[in-house]
Amino acid sequence: MPAHVVVGTQWGDEAKAKVVDFLAESADAVVRFNGGANAGHTVAVDNDKFIFHLVPSGILRARTKCIIASGVAIELKQLCDEIDELITRKIVVGQNLLISENAHVVMPYHKALDAARNKLSSGTGTTARGIGPVYADKHAYMGIRVNDLFDKKRLLEKLRVSLKEKNVVFERIYDIPPFDPEQIAAELQPYAEKVKPFVANTSLYINRLLDDGKTVLFEGAQGTMLDIDHGTYPFVTSSHPISGGVCVGAGIGPQRLGRIIGVVKAYITRVGNGPMPTELKNATGEHIRAKGGEYGATTGRARRCGWFDCLVVKHAKRINGLTEIAITKLDVLDEIETIRICEGYLYRGQRLTEFPEQSDILNECEPIYAEFPGWQTDTTEVASFSDLPDKAKRYVSRLMEAVGCPASLVGVGPNRSQTLLAQ
Repeated sequence: MPAHVVVGTQWGDEAKAKVVDFLAESADAVVRFNGGANAGHTVAVDNDKFIFHLVPSGILRARTKCIIASGVAIELKQLCDEIDELITRKIVVGQNLLISENAHVVMPYHKALDAARNKLSSGTGTTARGIGPVYADKHAYMGIRVNDLFDKKRLLEKLRVSLKEKNVVFERIYDIPPFDPEQIAAELQPYAEKVKPFVANTSLYINRLLDDGKTVLFEGAQGTMLDIDHGTYPFVTSSHPISGGVCVGAGIGPQRLGRIIGVVKAYITRVGNGPMPTELKNATGEHIRAKGGEYGATTGRARRCGWFDCLVVKHAKRINGLTEIAITKLDVLDEIETIRICEGYLYRGQRLTEFPEQSDILNECEPIYAEFPGWQTDTTEVASFSDLPDKAKRYVSRLMEAVGCPASLVGVGPNRSQTLLAQ
């Protein structure tokens, strides 16, 4: 099947963009299907580094069409800034980018509401990019979509409806001045004019590509454990970063899906609050964070680091229907003498071999580890999978066995060239 999906199997930040960029060389299109500017996707090519929040990671491939589908929450200024930067850096954008006319748009009041809630609550600790509020408006039938931007009368009418309730909340609960619909519409106009040439019926376009036998790669933001239904709720994102989210977010039928590639970091990280049984609050965790550059591309926040958790990725395999995995950042473990893998949890004297869905249970779980000798050899210059140290290959084999999927790619550094074919 020509429809391939790349999803994160952990709490996001698995280096999905590196995998998407690598696979995009042979793809006709790359489609971002969920999330918003709360995601940061980093691609390193030679000495250049690109960070994308909304533009699909395949944009660096000159022949590949890049599509922002209707499931994405679009922050217009951020998107325009990314387009400008790409043009400045001589990347082809004009003929290679499409934006769904049905995608919902992040408004200034969404970001204000997100930030205000963060201050008032010690809850999930969002990125304050307005993603939760924009999806909430979407499901409350008061969202603003891309196609609304080009009809001033309709835009103002929708803004007034949305702000009638919100302005009361801003003034009475958060002590924030009310937002003016006319001012918002005026501020949006130059950005709307800039993206207008890219706007299209992307569901129709994607389905026609697939009908013609073209290869389409679907890029997820965040990771499985942040899925609104199947992650560690309430410490999750507001969309579906899983393979099932492709059909809803991009507007294709499930029979289209072929390869479903789960990106697996060789250890585990998460940003923000929420349970993480294998977290390392010691020198080893600091070493992994420093060597792996584990700081959020969107917020700059330090990521929590821990040992690989088999239960997390087994859960992701089941939820996504993974056909294979791509292992990233193996090189970060190069210097560690003894490496651990979590193969189960101990909960109130009982051994758990499947990931518990209740966060309250997860908070009480103690990891049960298996230990593996580290290879303590630099892998960043390795040119083929067969040249990896034997202990590194054994570690990769154990990850495949634990997940129950073959590995197709192994990353040994951030650069595009540091990607090994494992099959």
